[in-house]
Amino acid sequence: MQAPALPAPERGIDQRPVGVFDSGMGGLTVLHECLVTMPHEDFVYLGDAARLPYGPRPLPEIRRFAREIARFLAAEEVKLILVACNAATSAALPDLQEELAVPVVGVITPEAHAAVQATRNRRIGLLATQATVAAGRYERLVRTLDAGARLVAVACPRLVPLIESADPFGEETAVAVREYAAPLMEAGVDTVVLGCTHYPLIRPIFQRVFGRGVTLVFSAEETAREVAATLSRKGIENAEAREGRYRFLTTGDPEQFRVMGARFLQLPIAEVERVAIARLEEAAA
Repeated sequence: MQAPALPAPERGIDQRPVGVFDSGMGGLTVLHECLVTMPHEDFVYLGDAARLPYGPRPLPEIRRFAREIARFLAAEEVKLILVACNAATSAALPDLQEELAVPVVGVITPEAHAAVQATRNRRIGLLATQATVAAGRYERLVRTLDAGARLVAVACPRLVPLIESADPFGEETAVAVREYAAPLMEAGVDTVVLGCTHYPLIRPIFQRVFGRGVTLVFSAEETAREVAATLSRKGIENAEAREGRYRFLTTGDPEQFRVMGARFLQLPIAEVERVAIARLEEAAA
């Protein structure tokens, strides 16, 4: 006698977590918006602090790191992976989308869309890490959306270490922002993409330097909406009546991540688990 078929799972109820990763803690600014937009979803966040920063590294090396982390998260049975790192998105997003069975979302496309919609004079600035600028992904996306738009990109190698320092709002940070902003102001941009997930933490400094006449774009909200829309389109959302949970992993010092991570997340972090680099490498083997 044939066994009865199991009932199909109810569409829209999927209790697996969403996986989020970044080179360190900057991606917590994106996770914050995800928690606000999808309070019913569970999240697992991995910050690769042991190999921070990604920005000065060659793109193939960043691509390898991203593949290791994404495969590790996939083995943790996440239902979607959010690459909350501009450098990793630039270096690896198409490869990850092709290789992995779960949907993969990055942070660059929502920002490019927002910038093209916001600009009035079609002159857009980009402040980002060396790797993100070198990849040229923003420029290609902006030109695809508006062939007449001009993108002026400036690499900002000093900003991530300053933002993760004990005094992110110090004079040294303000001096660096003014230096990096100068070429954009000379080019007459009216919109600037903050192309690193660390940068929103010092948004007041950027706004002070550029003034109210320049629109600053950081699309954590748009990225969170894209994640929510992808979950809905795939029919893999969690039940909306529940309260979601979140879990934190780091390849660096868990206590340092816990204390400093709260600055980026703007929420308390109770516990952080350490993941050895060897485990990430094994996942991609």
